[in-house]
Amino acid sequence: MIRRFALSILVLALVVPATFAEESVDLDVLQRIRAEGFRDSKVMEAADELTNGIGARLTGSPAMKKANEWARDKLTSWGISNAHLEPWSPFGRGWVWESASVRMVTPETTELIAYPEAWSQGTNGPVRGKAIRLKASTKEDLEKYRGQLAGKIVIFGEPREIASRETPDLDRYDANELEELARYEIPGTKPPRYNREELRKRRELARAAVKMLGEEKALAILSPGRFDGGAVAVQAAGSWNPKEPEVLPSLTLAAEHYGRLARLLDKGVAVDLEINVAARYLPDVATQWNTIAEIPGTDKKDEIVMIGAHLDSWHAATGATDNAAGVVACMEAMRILKEIGARPRRTIRIALWSGEEQGTFGSRAYVKEHYGSFPIVPEDVDKPFYLQKKAGPLQLKQDHAKLFAYFNMDNGSGKIRGIYGEENAAAIPIFKAWIEPLEDLGVTTVTMNPTSNTDHDSFDEVGLPGFQFIQDQLEYFTRTWHSNMDLYERLSKPDLMQAAVVIASFAYNAANRPQMLPRKPLPRWEAPKPTPGSSAIPTPKPEEPVRPAAR
Repeated sequence: MIRRFALSILVLALVVPATFAEESVDLDVLQRIRAEGFRDSKVMEAADELTNGIGARLTGSPAMKKANEWARDKLTSWGISNAHLEPWSPFGRGWVWESASVRMVTPETTELIAYPEAWSQGTNGPVRGKAIRLKASTKEDLEKYRGQLAGKIVIFGEPREIASRETPDLDRYDANELEELARYEIPGTKPPRYNREELRKRRELARAAVKMLGEEKALAILSPGRFDGGAVAVQAAGSWNPKEPEVLPSLTLAAEHYGRLARLLDKGVAVDLEINVAARYLPDVATQWNTIAEIPGTDKKDEIVMIGAHLDSWHAATGATDNAAGVVACMEAMRILKEIGARPRRTIRIALWSGEEQGTFGSRAYVKEHYGSFPIVPEDVDKPFYLQKKAGPLQLKQDHAKLFAYFNMDNGSGKIRGIYGEENAAAIPIFKAWIEPLEDLGVTTVTMNPTSNTDHDSFDEVGLPGFQFIQDQLEYFTRTWHSNMDLYERLSKPDLMQAAVVIASFAYNAANRPQMLPRKPLPRWEAPKPTPGSSAIPTPKPEEPVRPAAR
């Protein structure tokens, strides 16, 4: 036994270094990537054109289509091949806004910082009404307000206590934080970031409240913003789904201004407000687009390496850190590779998605069209993805086997510090070899841990290698995320230059690796268990994914 064990160790010692030795990096190409990316960068030029020239890019708006076309034309001007718009559907209805104002007229006159929430109605001119606080945590609580809301402006949501900050706005990972991030978290040992049941309950309460307020003929709804200091995070009140009803004028207020209104009302002080919102729905926008382009490969051109980011944004600013930053870094990576004359063996493809903010719609549609998907139970088709239930095993397409990997950037303007390995243990040593020549740029961390809620999920959920880069957060979650402050001025030029160089390096390494990237086991579907006491057929064993027939 001892001798056999010793022999096994010797064999392992001989095999493992040979495996790592295969992960060679072309340092000559890497040097040329760095020289082009740091000495002749076009990343801020592209960022200026996208954010200042086009602005906010809500999916379904004219600006979103303009951004699709701009990206296509920009990539074409850089010599990137086959730049085109790839349609997907159905989306629903569009929405645009032109102006919004909220002011308190009693007990004194003052302007309030407020932004309309997407897919809510306009006011058709200024409207005035008394403010009323609605305090509800359940549907039953809403019923207490029946008969009290007609002609009122409803203050809905709890004000936040705003304390002086003890942490800096600009947040970068230190060595200890990166070391902690690199440690694998065993699933179930920590509470999930998002509780789906809580999300469902909050969604149902919000829908019930909006429905009741419409029935009661309230004038408008005001809610508190997430940030402070003048930054206001704004998303949607209504729905892009034309099957859903149009909702009352809904606005998000600066947290400080909302808090003042709530405190006055809690003290019994009468508050009158005047609101004026110019906003409208856009019909016939069921079809939306992703922008796609590529650098053709050579001997392995049928195999694909993808990089990407979402091109759409919310509407209160110009979507600079979320996610023009990722868009221009990926575009710049493509420009760098083209400019230095790189000859990748595999085709390197860039995808700039629409509909990410509404539920990664664009990337999900692309993956479904090209690679595979789970069928969804019919009653859940129009629900957000996190509330959908699968109706059967994974259906794969022929090209599923040809995707090497997809690499995504969507965490703001901060430089890349590493990559989330998405629990793909076999990919970890490969990525570690790739980042070694990038360590002087701050790229030091490969973690087995997964991350979520952006476009790499669309790939990972059908068993494809999909990855998201680790980035310094800067002020992403303290000031700019979905907010009115998400502007060009919040972009970091050095960080975006670094990110473009890192993405170009990853793409080139992936395109020239002799073997395909190892994959995790394909995800399985389990049929729902029968309700106790029902006569349903017993739950079958988990189904294997349905693979395409051989050509």
